[in-house]
Amino acid sequence: MDNIYKDYMIRATAADGMIRAFAVTSRDTVEEARKAHNTSPVVTAALGRLMTAALMMGCDMKSEDDLITLKIGCDGPIKSLLATADKDGRVKGYAGNNLVIIPANEFGKLDVGGALGNGVLSVIKDIGLKEPYVGQTMLVTGEIAEDITYYYANSEQTPSSVALGVLMNKNNTVKQAGGFIIQLMPGASDEIIDKLEERLKNIESMTSMLDKGMSPEDIIKLVLKGFNPVINQSQPVSFYCNCSKERVEKALISIGQKEITSMIEDSKPIELVCHFCNKKYTFSVDELKEILKKAK
Repeated sequence: MDNIYKDYMIRATAADGMIRAFAVTSRDTVEEARKAHNTSPVVTAALGRLMTAALMMGCDMKSEDDLITLKIGCDGPIKSLLATADKDGRVKGYAGNNLVIIPANEFGKLDVGGALGNGVLSVIKDIGLKEPYVGQTMLVTGEIAEDITYYYANSEQTPSSVALGVLMNKNNTVKQAGGFIIQLMPGASDEIIDKLEERLKNIESMTSMLDKGMSPEDIIKLVLKGFNPVINQSQPVSFYCNCSKERVEKALISIGQKEITSMIEDSKPIELVCHFCNKKYTFSVDELKEILKKAK
């Protein structure tokens, strides 16, 4: 059954351009991350939500090299979460602790808020300027969708509604994942605002829409019913890590001659692991000697 899923994202406008919207189905993407990191269900849900949000927020990046990074530092057992996405629908991410096991919340759902606890959400936009733009807000609920809604309102003054969902199978693989972001554009009338708020109050949860097999188009048409939504763009999304032995070598050079010399003196090959995808890279003593020459 796995192959029937294909992850993609859509952009839409509604109410004659006064509303813009993004929706994504990210099941395979989140499952790839789960397999790479062997995460427990609550960590899969937390990382999956953050990666799904990063995909939709990354859609706004303009240039090939632009990146958006969502980072959560927290006092809960997960410790931290990080997801990075580009404008082409590629995302990668990891958690500080992959194996958190905690009881379900009062609704019998995976307790993402409990796993995160108190903390800070940072949104880092690397858009080719000298310094990246960084916006920060405190975690409001730790459920991630509400935290990103709060970030948009406070840091970007953009009234938004964010919904994210990750649904797990009994065998702990990912059954469904996805989300939407609805935003009001400057100049939206009070009538549109009131009508949209009322509409959003009555929308069922993201996980129940995904569980029904609703596509991003179905979700946007349902959420923005009465606002004449127009789908403008569709693009594939995926879990993608651009690590390579060359990149890892550059990172090794950057740690300095003293550290590299110490590794050589141990007379053993070293193994380095990519944070984002868990791929392992081995460097022999001879390779380390070559790297030391480059570091000089």
